[in-house]
Amino acid sequence: MEDLKNLATIGIFGGSGFYKFLDNIKEYTIETPYGLTSDSIAIGSVAGKKVAFMPRHGRNHHLVPHKVNYRANVWAMKEIGCKRVISPCAAGSLQKHVKPGDIVFCDQFVDWTKGKREDTFFEGPIVTHVSAAEPYCPYMRQVAIESAKKLNLSIHENGTVLVINGPRFSTKAESKFFTSQGWEVINMTQYPEAYLVKEMDMCPLNISLITDYDAGLVGDCEPVSHGAVMEVFKNNISNLQQLLYELIANIDENKACKCHTTKQDSRF
Repeated sequence: MEDLKNLATIGIFGGSGFYKFLDNIKEYTIETPYGLTSDSIAIGSVAGKKVAFMPRHGRNHHLVPHKVNYRANVWAMKEIGCKRVISPCAAGSLQKHVKPGDIVFCDQFVDWTKGKREDTFFEGPIVTHVSAAEPYCPYMRQVAIESAKKLNLSIHENGTVLVINGPRFSTKAESKFFTSQGWEVINMTQYPEAYLVKEMDMCPLNISLITDYDAGLVGDCEPVSHGAVMEVFKNNISNLQQLLYELIANIDENKACKCHTTKQDSRF
């Protein structure tokens, strides 16, 4: 019987367009204590490394952001042996200098999902308090930044992603407030995905591909539409794929990381 715990070392959550990114794909359905995952996991190779991919919204994009079973998805990545998880996503900009087509490597998040999502694996009886002070892996972010610079991509080395519940976009009043806080990016899936990755002793990395200006930055630009988001995303998908390949090639799989001891460091 095949050992599921050594299928992959790097996981990716993303859109269905990434299937072609992997070589020699084999698909697995992983049962979890938290129910069904968004889809099966495709295992393949990238730059000689074993990589797992799952479309977070399902391959037909049928799951709205607040209905994604984030716990099942993340648990499945851990179950197959992943130590690092990359979360590329389409995102809006809250600041004019962060332009459509840019890539932001977020180092902070703000949760605005109103508590509607199952967002922890630790519900007792062992009390576990995971620090979210540094929610994304510093090592993974540094490798990603260096990889993007090598490809001459237009990037922002850090940024705060505001996570809203969705599926609706922001009102102008909301967007004005978010912009006034100085936050750079707005998205609907980064929480609790990234935080759950950290709870499972894996390294989380966000790659935000900017597709629009949120609510038109209150009159300065055209308000966001789903059609416009998809057009920008399609036009930049090759940049994202090149970045992922370069990033994965440059990851040192033997490097120890504090992310890997998150659980033991969070218990009394």
